[in-house]
Amino acid sequence: MSAVGTAVLLAAAPAGRGRAMDAASVLPALAAVPPGILTGTTAATVVELADPLDPQTVLTRLRAAAASPGPLVVCLAGQLHLDRRQQLPHLALARTTPATLRYTALPWHWLAGELGARPPGTTTVVADLAADPAVWQRLAAAPGLLHPGPGPLLYARVVPAPRRGEPTTPEYLRAWAELWRSGARLTSAAAHAEAAARAVTVAPAPAPVFLTPPSVAPVPVQPPAPLPTTPPAPASRPAPASRPAPAPTGRPAPASRPVPAARPAPPPAVPPAPVPAGVDGPVAVEDPHPAILAAAMAGRHGEAAAVAAAWEHDALRRHGPRSAEAVHWTEVRADLARLAGEPARSCELWLAAAEARLGLGHRPDDPDVEGAVDRAHHQWEQIGDPDRARALGPTLVALRRRVPGRRPGALAALVRRMG
Repeated sequence: MSAVGTAVLLAAAPAGRGRAMDAASVLPALAAVPPGILTGTTAATVVELADPLDPQTVLTRLRAAAASPGPLVVCLAGQLHLDRRQQLPHLALARTTPATLRYTALPWHWLAGELGARPPGTTTVVADLAADPAVWQRLAAAPGLLHPGPGPLLYARVVPAPRRGEPTTPEYLRAWAELWRSGARLTSAAAHAEAAARAVTVAPAPAPVFLTPPSVAPVPVQPPAPLPTTPPAPASRPAPASRPAPAPTGRPAPASRPVPAARPAPPPAVPPAPVPAGVDGPVAVEDPHPAILAAAMAGRHGEAAAVAAAWEHDALRRHGPRSAEAVHWTEVRADLARLAGEPARSCELWLAAAEARLGLGHRPDDPDVEGAVDRAHHQWEQIGDPDRARALGPTLVALRRRVPGRRPGALAALVRRMG
């Protein structure tokens, strides 16, 4: 009880018609809980993020919280959308739209990457989420889609985003806040069971999905049913078919009889197979992105980078260096370098991706171009080697002059840092 804890209260959802959950409505209830009760420590620091605009800002605050040595509790309310290109879930922020999802939303694996590096048993995530149809269907096939890694303990409710009408409300997370305020000294597993029961009572339909750590008995609710409508096809390129996980069968065990769930090891990432001779058209292959990400999240960074490089080489061979497919894999490698803690390499690759997109005729204010330069800039700021930072600085400054981005003063701040 002597350690100082940290609590992050994050509520995020797009403004306007894209809002599927009134996420910020739970913040007053969470803020009313004494900080030490949230973290189970005598003293605690609270970080509140209400409808943040920029994913890099959220990442910076999460990274700072994850660096604290004491217990960390992340309370999260918001909505999930699937990035059509990489087939990965993202947490929508205030400026997120379907067209700008990749650059205005927080990738879920960013959150998992920051929290997964902490010692096991020191991190708890309590999440109340609304999922768009694509995420909802992926979750039905792959219950581990939101798995944050071996260290953090995730307790969550996921509901399908309402198609129309009023946004849904974070009743599950509100129930946690009420339990904390009541003074009841419950374990996280017991608090989850109570909060889940209250949430189902307040909002009984549609049936939610509850996620718990493997050692916690599942809440007796049905798994997600596929929605009647099919999500729209990707705008850029068709996503390769992925192999669905086996659907759960049978009835879940009652809460009074905990049944530890076996957690399968992440499958190895697989490089592209050679195209059979005489085949000219497209060949159906398994989507490599989830396996590559799983390898990176498991710490197999070399394997993940090598397989991504192999797919990039395949895209170069099939489509040429001036192709969107090749640029896509450069961006994947850039994000893998970030996950591996190599900011200089990540910056270098994001710079290359931005230059390539401009070379393809994209405008400087194109969200893909702005996002690549913004991420290169952010990674450059993380470089600890002054010589390497100085070597990459002029290229970044030149790109910033062409692509100023939407953050006022980004170029001026960069020039000041360069001296």
